[in-house]
Amino acid sequence: MISQMLVERRGPTLVLTLSDPATRNSLSPQALATGIDALAAAGADTALRGVVLRGEGGHFCAGGNVRRLAATRQIGPDEQIASMARFHGFVDALRRHPLPVIAAVEGFAAGGGAALALACDLVVAAEDAQFVLSYGRIGLSPDGGSSWHLARLLPRGLALQMMWLPEPMSAREWQRLGLVQQLCPSGQALDAALALAERLAAMAPNAIASAKALVEAAPGRALPEQLDAERDHFVRNLFHRNGGEGLQAFLDKRPPRYES
Repeated sequence: MISQMLVERRGPTLVLTLSDPATRNSLSPQALATGIDALAAAGADTALRGVVLRGEGGHFCAGGNVRRLAATRQIGPDEQIASMARFHGFVDALRRHPLPVIAAVEGFAAGGGAALALACDLVVAAEDAQFVLSYGRIGLSPDGGSSWHLARLLPRGLALQMMWLPEPMSAREWQRLGLVQQLCPSGQALDAALALAERLAAMAPNAIASAKALVEAAPGRALPEQLDAERDHFVRNLFHRNGGEGLQAFLDKRPPRYES
């Protein structure tokens, strides 16, 4: 069976589910293409306020299907280049999406699965979940942006250690490193991620999008450039109708009612 990406709505949240439990939800070009299309459609849907990415059953994602990778060697590099274009296109869509994207991790997030978790804005993980960059043990190098994320989030030696000496790390260890934002009991990652998405859905979507865009661009900017960008976003959000609603609600001591 080839893994699929199941797409469903849970209130204001789009839930994307990698589905192939027999392979711990390994990646396939078909699943990734569906995910890219679903994210593009979500960007145009004003009723949606967040995205949750999860795996079906007891695991998040095992990354690339090793049997398929071995078979690809008999076909040639062009096949793998096309496949990775879909994978990296999905990673880029997660990072650039204006909606908050939350990973709900149960069980293993390995290789490309760990890369997908890193590409999400926030990671909610079961306490017994494990993360591993498993490329080293099969003679491969990182993909899915994992080297980019880890090089920016961790000391150089630690990032290299995680990629060179792939040993599973617990969700609690990843939380200590700042790579996981919330822990929950086993089996409750989806519910916890949906609850977090509901909290974000109550906030002004334009302000949420601005914060994500500013954080995304910050590493490539000098401080004066980032200050200019913050000014532009702040003024735009202040004069947005949601800015007026948020300020008035604060003064009235009532919950704000933001518009899409």
